[in-house]
Amino acid sequence: MTAAASERVAAQATAPERTGGQAALRRLQLLVNRRLDGLLQGDYLGLLPGPGSEAGESREYRAGDDVRRMDWPVTARTTVPHVRLTVADRELETWLAVDLSPSLDFGTARMLKRDLVLAATAAMTHLTVRGGNRVGAVINAGGPELVRRPARPGRREAQGLLRTVARLIDEGAPARARQRPADSLAPLIEALNSPPRRRGLAVVISDFLDPPERWAWQLRKLATRHEVLAVEVLDPCELELPAAGVLELRDPETGALHEVQTGDRDLRRRYAQAAQQQRELIADAVRTAGARRVRLRTDSDWLLDLVRFVAAQRHRRSRGGSR
Repeated sequence: MTAAASERVAAQATAPERTGGQAALRRLQLLVNRRLDGLLQGDYLGLLPGPGSEAGESREYRAGDDVRRMDWPVTARTTVPHVRLTVADRELETWLAVDLSPSLDFGTARMLKRDLVLAATAAMTHLTVRGGNRVGAVINAGGPELVRRPARPGRREAQGLLRTVARLIDEGAPARARQRPADSLAPLIEALNSPPRRRGLAVVISDFLDPPERWAWQLRKLATRHEVLAVEVLDPCELELPAAGVLELRDPETGALHEVQTGDRDLRRRYAQAAQQQRELIADAVRTAGARRVRLRTDSDWLLDLVRFVAAQRHRRSRGGSR
């Protein structure tokens, strides 16, 4: 066996185990229910939109009130500062845009990116389903048509949504790679824009590998009506190539095979620079759209990263931070 062949075998041996979606989902239920509840202590207000969006009565301004809610017509009429109250929505509606296109069937660390997508979907569902809130999803499973789950309240419906995602993972996106349109993320996001939905939370879970110019406008449009969270999943090898000799790599989107000499330092440097530039473009597109972003990696404690993000949002809201 040649040295290059040995390195390829070693690389394959360290690849994460391919677990089925249904099996992964069963393990996730226990992990999310116990650990997420324990770390957040049942307080999810940092993730969700504000107390309401419907205008209510006015009252006199008090120290500490949000100045963005000043009722200027009443203030002018009475010469006393007033703020406009809002009526709390009876239920919150959350929509998930779940990307399971073939590029997600990749991973070199603890899990594949597709498994991390399922984990993020389970966590987001768990965070938003309580109190009669409704959760729905639009899923890109790698085929020509999007899979839709209507927004419905209750844990049973949420479990059905998660089982749908797990089933689509088990069916396998690579088998449908050639059916995937060149521009897949934009239609997925646009599916949350049309038909118009009641104001709420929109969560886009993807690796965002489509060029930002293809989906940035749809994300900006979505953020004009909803609070938008972009959950970016990635693998460390998408940021830096390991020095593992000659590797035969397959493009999951097209099936094309490429031999790459990862021992070339200049190649690894150029790869890292290009990857950094790509991620900066993604971050800039999300920020320009007015959305928030959390990054989850296959080689880190994704649940702890998510908890830190939610805690930061909760702290930000308690200080009255603007959007």
